[in-house]
This record gives sequence, structure tokens and C-alpha cells, in this order.
Amino acid sequence: MLEILRRVIQEVNAARDLTGALNIIVDRVQESMGTQACTVYLTNDDDTRYVFMATRGLNQSAVGSVSLSNDEGLVSYVGERAEPVNLENATTHPRYLFVEAVGEEPYKAFLGVPIIHHRKVLGVLFVQDRHARKYDESEEAFLITLSAQLAGVIAHAEATGALNVETDSASLPASKFRGKVGAPGIAFGTAVVVYPEANLNTVPERKVANIDGELTLFRVAINEVRDEIREMGAKLSDRLKPEELGLFDAYLHMLDDSAIAGEVEELILQGHWAQGALRRVIELHVANFEAMDDSYLRERGTDVRDLGQRVLAKLQFSTGGRDKFPRDTILVGDELTPSMLASVPRDCLKGLVAVRGSGSSHVAILAKAMGVPSVMGAEDLPIELLEEKPLIVDGQEGQVITHPNEDQIRFYQNLIKEEEALIEGLEELKTLPCKTTDGHRVRLWVNTGLMSDAAKSLDRGAEGVGLYRTEVHFMTKDRFPTEEEQKTIYREHLQAFSPRNVTMRTLDIGGDKALSYFPIEEANPFLGWRGIRVTLDHPEIFLAQVRAMIRANEGVGAFLRIMLPMVSSVSEVDEAKKLISKCYRELLEEGRKVDMPAVGVMIEVPSAVYQARDIIKRVDFLSVGSNDLIQYMLAVDRNNAQVAELYQEYHPAVLGALKQIVEAAHGENKPLGICGEMAGNPSAAILLTAMGYDVLSMNSTNLLMVKLAIRTFDLAKAKRILNKVLKMDDAKEIKLYVDGQMRKAGLGKIIRTN
Repeated sequence: MLEILRRVIQEVNAARDLTGALNIIVDRVQESMGTQACTVYLTNDDDTRYVFMATRGLNQSAVGSVSLSNDEGLVSYVGERAEPVNLENATTHPRYLFVEAVGEEPYKAFLGVPIIHHRKVLGVLFVQDRHARKYDESEEAFLITLSAQLAGVIAHAEATGALNVETDSASLPASKFRGKVGAPGIAFGTAVVVYPEANLNTVPERKVANIDGELTLFRVAINEVRDEIREMGAKLSDRLKPEELGLFDAYLHMLDDSAIAGEVEELILQGHWAQGALRRVIELHVANFEAMDDSYLRERGTDVRDLGQRVLAKLQFSTGGRDKFPRDTILVGDELTPSMLASVPRDCLKGLVAVRGSGSSHVAILAKAMGVPSVMGAEDLPIELLEEKPLIVDGQEGQVITHPNEDQIRFYQNLIKEEEALIEGLEELKTLPCKTTDGHRVRLWVNTGLMSDAAKSLDRGAEGVGLYRTEVHFMTKDRFPTEEEQKTIYREHLQAFSPRNVTMRTLDIGGDKALSYFPIEEANPFLGWRGIRVTLDHPEIFLAQVRAMIRANEGVGAFLRIMLPMVSSVSEVDEAKKLISKCYRELLEEGRKVDMPAVGVMIEVPSAVYQARDIIKRVDFLSVGSNDLIQYMLAVDRNNAQVAELYQEYHPAVLGALKQIVEAAHGENKPLGICGEMAGNPSAAILLTAMGYDVLSMNSTNLLMVKLAIRTFDLAKAKRILNKVLKMDDAKEIKLYVDGQMRKAGLGKIIRTN
């Protein structure tokens, strides 16, 4: 049964439209389970009815024309229960409803399972038999698994507003797609869709006018791959047996005009672009191999896929990267990376949309730093239909509007005006100190990573830098930057903020922050080799960076602070401090007039929370990285949109940990800050102020709003709010309460809604 299930899922994934997927499901289920009938009903747009959508065994002519209300029959009963219904004789059940048009009167046995996507019932998949019987557990499990697979296909089709993926996107109506707030703001623009390199699965459908040009590109790519295969065979000719070398001949035959190459050219002649035609042909061949019973032949599907990837890489290289971008580019992708952002001229980039990721992913953090409105985790967005189409990115509510109509355009234009008026009204706060109405002082610093952040941050009254992300410069290069290159970059930043505090975090890579020239391949990257673990294992990287930081501050007058990321034990702190002291001594010996920087630690993992008192005794300051701390405390991947709802900064365990860190730092009379996204949330800032955080560091966009919130409350009031929420046990309840207090104080306009 598992083998059958695997093949069915492959066929469903390869289907190019919903009708095809539904027909594959009902065909394969009827065939593999040996049932007399298999049927799918789907809910309509307003979820009031179930529509008869596909069947094998019942009346085909009724497809699309028969429907049931959401309280009629066994179909709606399965949907109501949101769990399988297995009946030996369905006709005796009180919810049984006879519908003459579908022709199910001969059937008695019934097994129905709901099709559920993100907790919403999209429809019902069921099988029937003429003879009364109970379906067994393995059959039930098989049907449940298929319904789960089908749910994603249906959700995508519903989201596009069309059953066919190849529908002309210009004809699609205005549609809204929900995601997560990445960076606040509203952006109007033109979609530019980016795809991962050499990934057949993400190649979209596209028609071309220049057929001869596409044929030429494809033939050049095929010839280059043939040459590579011949070269590989020649290099290995003295190491392999003749029968093993025959594999290379087999690859060459696959690329013949009578095989893959010829089939691709036929599709190109029909107007398909070369990459899309290649994907179609490779998918078909892979599916054929994987459907074979012989295990050796099934594995040849992997060889075909590899050949396809090689040809695709050549095609992508020959067409090159995009060299022109619209002036109003909205960058759209399945998963965006910093290098993708860097490829777009800054004055052209107006917004970002990603199918995967969350508001606390590193791309979203960069977007906030750059002031680029973004939406992350828009899972149902049909990106393959959006190239060069108009979009609105609503970074306030976390939604994307495709093909906006005039009313929507006017609505969002008014929102932009309101936002501009709010920001203009906060301008008077720039020069005022951040303190509560009863005089308690809080420092507001900024998180930076690019020089473009500096002027904007200072213009909004930033008092220092709480987090300078040094990895940004590493991620935009094709090699490790030299000590001299780093010194130049760091010096610019230190000069811009002098004589203020500038906190530079040592290289923090791993997890979702990758360097193309230093790949880290791990099954579980967020629990693997990242942050301080990497740089302590490679002291040459750490020493060069620390030397560059200290040298950069020579004669500048900024107060340099070096911060260590992802610390999980005191031994890591001790080892890093020895290396920093070594750098300082060497620079003094070289005759440089430098100062020893303050050294601090980011508290980001639970072990560091519990050892905060021991850690603070060894360093000059602590700073909480709330993004990772929340992720690790709640076991929630912050890049995974499916669990984004569980990523809760108001979670009682998170608030308890934050308070415990304050007690540890202040118990040793050492300063404490927080530099995660939580610090830039005006509502959360009230709780952090009440806890005793000395510094709140955030993206400059949020600085004046946080200052307004803090200047509105007195410390005693903030502490009463904190004491109240510390007795609550539910994150949503806490958020409602704190936001309610903000509204009572007249701060409703600056509350985060998402």
C-alpha cells in the first residue's frame, strides 16, 4: 500500500491543474482499493454547499452540476465531524441522503474522509462498495493520507481563482492572499518572480514568440551537457569497467533527438519556452521510470532528473540573470534570499513577497532594516502567474493583492497618506529623550547592517547601535572579505554613529543564513553549526573580524562593543574572550592606539537563560536576541509559515525568561538590552520597560512609535500591566490585554495587528 501511495502522490504532484489531480485521485483510489466507486465533493466559495467534482463509479454527467447544502447527507456529516466516517451500510444512517442524479443507489459500504487545509474543510473524499462491509484500518489510513495530499492542490487552485494553472493570468480577478507581516508599509508595483537556480520543480509555464531563439538556446545547452558527459567518461576510462562506462553512453542516448531532446524541441515548436518544455518532458520520463515495478529501473528516474538539472543549469546560465528591473519592482519568490535582494537596484525595489518564511526570518529582518514593505509565508500565492503583473503589498496586515481594482488602489493610497501623516506627527519626538511620564529613562538604539541604515536611523533620533549584523557583508560577497575590507566597512559605520555606542555582532551564519562559498549542509541547521560555534571552530575567521573591528575604531571615538551570538555555555564565552584579548594585545604590540572594546553576549537559547548569572559575571553586558530565543523556547521554526501562529512573543514562558534575564544582569549591576523584533513592538516595549531593560534596539522604522508609547505611560502603570500579564497563562489573552491598555492610552494607531 505504501508503494501505491507514493506513486499516486507523485502523479498528483505532477498534475498541471485541479481537474487532472482530482481525476488521478479517484482513478487510482478506485483501482488500488478495489472499490466500486470513488468520489470527491468540494466546498463552494462561501462554504455553504458541497459540489460534486469528480468520480469513478457514479454518474460522470453529474460532475459540476450536483451539490449538497452544508447540512445535507453523509458528505456534510464528514465535513462537520472533520474526521473519517466508516459505515458498513450507509443507507441506514440518519444522515443518509439519496440523490438520484449521481446514481449511488446500489452502494452500501461508505468510507469518507475530510479534505482539510490549515484547519479549513475544503471537501470530502469517499469510496463506496455495493456490498455491506467495514473498511479496515489500512484502507482508512490510505484514504486519509491521500486527502491530506489533495488538500494542498485544492487550496492552490482555489487561491488562483481558476482550475487550470495555465490560465492566462491577465484574466484573473483581483484576489487577496494572506501571509505574515514581514516589514510594515504599503507598496504598489510590478511583480518580478525569482526562482532558485537549476531547480526543475520551480520552473513555471511560459509562452515565447521567438521559437527559433529558444531552439538555439536549448540545442547549445544540450551540446554542452553532451560534451561534459563525454569528458567525464574519458577521465574515468582507466578506473571503470567497460560495462560501468556504458552508463555514460546511456546518458548520451537519453539526450538524443529521438529521446529527451527531440521531445523538448517538439514542445518548443508549440510555443513553450525551453526551460518549461524541459521540465515537462523530464517530469514525464521520471514518472514513467518511478512507476515501474523493477527497483533498478525505478532508480533510473534519478538519472533522468539529474540530466534535466544539468541541461536546465546550462539554459539558465545562457539566458543570464535579469539585468533590468521595473522602477516599481515587487520581488516575488518561493523563498527569498539576501543575494536575491542584492540583485535588485535599491531605488527599484519597492516590496517583497515570499511564499515561505515568516516575519522574523532574516530576509524579513533585512526588509525592515531597508524600509521595504514585505509579506512572508503567502503559501497559496500562485507565483507562476504573476510575472510582470500588478501587485499591492500590504505589510500592515500581511496580505498581497493581485490584479488590484480601482477601489483597492484608492483604499491603499489613502492608507499610505494616513501612514505618512502618522510619521509626520511623530517627527517632533526625534530630539526628545525616551522616558516615561515619571522620568524613567530607556535608551532606544537601532539594528543595522547596511550603511544606508545609518542616516535614516540618526534622523529618527537613534541613540546608538544595539546590533550591527556583520554577516550582511559576508553574504553579499563570493568569498570571505579580508581583514582590511572589513575594517573599511566597519569604520564607515563607527564614524557615522560616533560618539555613540556601536554593538557589532561577530559573524552569525548557519541556520537560514548561508554563505555560497562556505556551505553548511545539515539535516537540522537551526540546531547545528551556527553562530559562535562556527567562528570558534574557525579562529582564523574570528580573529580577522575582531582585529578589523578594533582597528576600525582607532581614532574614531565611537564606543565599540563586540557581541557574541548563539552562546550556549560559559566555556564558549571564556574561549572567545581569550581570542579577543589576544587580538587587542597584538594590535598594541603593533603600535596601534586602540581601546579594548566592551564584550557582551546574546542570550538566544534556553541554556543561556539559565546560565545568565554565570555569563554576565564574565562579560560587560547582555543583550537578548528575542527572535531566536522565542524560536528555541517554543520549538517553533520562525521560517515555517505553517507554525507561524505558534511563534508568540507574549507567550508566558517567554515573558518569564525575559524577566529572569533582567534579574541576572541587574543582580551583577551590568547593563542589559534586547535587540530582537520584540523591542520594536510598541506594546511589547511597555512590558520590557517595566521589566527593567535598559536598552531597546530595533529597526529605525519603529523607533519613534516605540518612543511615543514609552513617553505615554508612567513606570508604575507599566509595572501594573506587567504584573497583571505575568499571572496570565495564554499568549493571546496577554496580547489582547496589553493592546487594550494601549488603546485606552490613545495609542491604537501604533498597535501591531499581526
